[in-house]
Amino acid sequence: MSLLQPLRPDHAPALLVFERENRSFFAASIPDRGDDYFARFDARHLALLAEQAAGTCYFHVVTGDDGEVLGRVNLVDVADGAAELGYRFAERATGRGLATAAVREVCSLAAAEYGLTTLRAVTTVDNAASRAVLARTGFRSTGGVELDGRPGLRFVRHLGGRPGVSPRRRPG
Repeated sequence: MSLLQPLRPDHAPALLVFERENRSFFAASIPDRGDDYFARFDARHLALLAEQAAGTCYFHVVTGDDGEVLGRVNLVDVADGAAELGYRFAERATGRGLATAAVREVCSLAAAEYGLTTLRAVTTVDNAASRAVLARTGFRSTGGVELDGRPGLRFVRHLGGRPGVSPRRRPG
């Protein structure tokens, strides 16, 4: 059983473990975060929480039964009813439908709680698992893009709802 929840200050230790343990797995399909990310993790975590409090981003973690972080699903650059979707899941959590379920849940939250009408996403062409998650959750490819020198694809999903409606703030 897993649980999607908004990012909180107390997630920092488990999130850092998640990022460190899966760094090479992630780097095989998405750009590496770099050493500075890990060296400045605590400051970065606090900055993310500030962005979330300001409503410019919505960060989520997917946790397992014992509180370990299995994945993250984020909505960033929130503006004009739209946001960019990003997600990553631990190597040991792949192949179980967890990413698909979490992305579906975040899409529902985006519309119902955050007042968003459009989500965008990108992935590298060679990331078949990510492309499959996007397809299963209603995203459509809109063309190519280059991601850190690698060929990629852009995706979009229209959530419905009414443009211009202010998002409801989730308690914190």
